[in-house]
Amino acid sequence: MQRRTCLIVALAAAFAATGPAWAQPAPYPQKTVSLVVPYAPGGPTDAMARILATAMRPLLGQTMIVENKAGAGANIGAEFVARAEADGHTLLFGTSAPLAINPSLYPRLGYDPVKHFSPVIQIGHLPNVLVVHPGVPARNLKELIAHARAHPGKLSFASSGSGASSHLAGVLFNLRAGTDIQHIPYKGTGPALNDLLGGQVAMSFTDVLTALPHIQAGKLRVLGVTSASRSRALPGVPTLMEQGLKDFDASVFFGIVAPSGTPQEVVTRLNAAFAQVLQQPEVRQRLADQGLEPPPQTTPAQLAVTMRSEAAKWREVIRVSGARVD
Repeated sequence: MQRRTCLIVALAAAFAATGPAWAQPAPYPQKTVSLVVPYAPGGPTDAMARILATAMRPLLGQTMIVENKAGAGANIGAEFVARAEADGHTLLFGTSAPLAINPSLYPRLGYDPVKHFSPVIQIGHLPNVLVVHPGVPARNLKELIAHARAHPGKLSFASSGSGASSHLAGVLFNLRAGTDIQHIPYKGTGPALNDLLGGQVAMSFTDVLTALPHIQAGKLRVLGVTSASRSRALPGVPTLMEQGLKDFDASVFFGIVAPSGTPQEVVTRLNAAFAQVLQQPEVRQRLADQGLEPPPQTTPAQLAVTMRSEAAKWREVIRVSGARVD
């Protein structure tokens, strides 16, 4: 009996000593989850993030909040998340800029999208549209290219800033169309749109949501959609590729990433929850109202593929054009 008691005590002590190794990890999430938006409040990216964050709360059992950390072409917010603790409680709601383009555009970055982020899910893409002022003597893409070639350096396109998708779309257009349309950068979409409506610039590659009311009012003429497929908001408008402009896809993709090293089970949990949210009819409609097109797939691997392919495409455009942002 004494030997049996000693054996039980010894076994209990052994299990107690090895207990932490057998302990189950704490369930995720343990606290509020921050969804960092690297842009100022009020824009389409911010609106989409808030739609998703609200819908995620009941699925996670914890509050998800949106934190706006704008500046430096989205690099401030991206670097903040890259340096955050890799526990799934700090996420980045990123766009093409911080997830694919900026490493080629900025000579010095404090993060690398491939090394410092774990892809969670692709949310979709936002098509841009090529719009011109009604005073431009072109009613289709062919006429615009012919007019631009006949007057090199005379036409100009407005962008929301150097390095923005509206800037690089114009760079890509010049490369593909063999034109010399001058870039005029503005500090935001609003000022760029105002000068386009006023006729100070000839054209712009802006998002469909911004352009739509002005197209419907006859204040801007739409010549094509810049994405690979047509926009659900403008189903009757052909893409630029449909009109003969080879390999032209200048849409903006959106994806959610976590800091590199985030446990796989946390990434899987987040991916499943976001995928479920994206299937909710109300969420789908509200995102569509922002102009968002659904993603081809919702796996982390799909986002990783998109990040790599977009980075390669824009790296070549930036190299050929010499575009840079200090």
